[in-house]
Amino acid sequence: MTSSKDARDDRLPELSEDYDLLRRAVRDAGATALTYFRRDTPVYHKGDGSEVTDADLAVDAQLHAELRTPRPAYGWLSEETIDETERLDARRVWIVDPIDGTRAFIQDRDQWVISAALVEDGEPVAAAVYNPARDELFAAFSGHGAELNGKPAQVSPRHDLHGALILAPKGVAKRAGWHEPGEPDVRTTFVYSIAYRMCLVAAGRADGLIAKGRKSEWDVAAGTLIVQEAGGRVTSTDGARYRFNQSKPLLDGTIAAPPGLHERLLAAVR
Repeated sequence: MTSSKDARDDRLPELSEDYDLLRRAVRDAGATALTYFRRDTPVYHKGDGSEVTDADLAVDAQLHAELRTPRPAYGWLSEETIDETERLDARRVWIVDPIDGTRAFIQDRDQWVISAALVEDGEPVAAAVYNPARDELFAAFSGHGAELNGKPAQVSPRHDLHGALILAPKGVAKRAGWHEPGEPDVRTTFVYSIAYRMCLVAAGRADGLIAKGRKSEWDVAAGTLIVQEAGGRVTSTDGARYRFNQSKPLLDGTIAAPPGLHERLLAAVR
């Protein structure tokens, strides 16, 4: 009888190739995105009112070509591509946000990233998030840790709120009472891209993040694996573990932090 570990070991060479493919693809797409950055790129509005640029569409097309062409059997889910339900029958699916942080891109800020993950049976197994403006490549391969530009990435050792830096809107801190007398002295700041926020937590540059409201799978799929492989924990704001490649790819908020601190952030939003 073949164990799950043996089956996983048999898949390692192929998944390792996928991981290499993923990292190359986001770097290539980053070079394309930079040709539009700070160039007065036209802005359009989608049916839901959200903004999109020619850069989003060009990066989406490039990632689709670089990832799907060598892996035609894999499914595809992207913010900028019409959703095809065939992905639900695929064991492995690419989940992509061509530019996460489009508002930052439009405002010429360097807080936008290209985010892509490979999901297998609902779980991310390879991920890459690239910030071209800062030349930062965050990546993770299931069971092999997370990295930033080829060096190991690790969440902070913090386990309590005193002095913590949390990436969250000011309203979260106010509702939690963090700045009231006698409450923990918590610093908060905001970063546009949630995928980038998750990577900053994974690299220990921030201690945790809270993002309220609905998120799409492409917002957090790559960041989830990167945080987890860096030693952190990621859940929805009600504490549920994520499952990806769902028929409705929507998730209920995000909390990401080192395990001990995660429980305190979860309590703060409940």
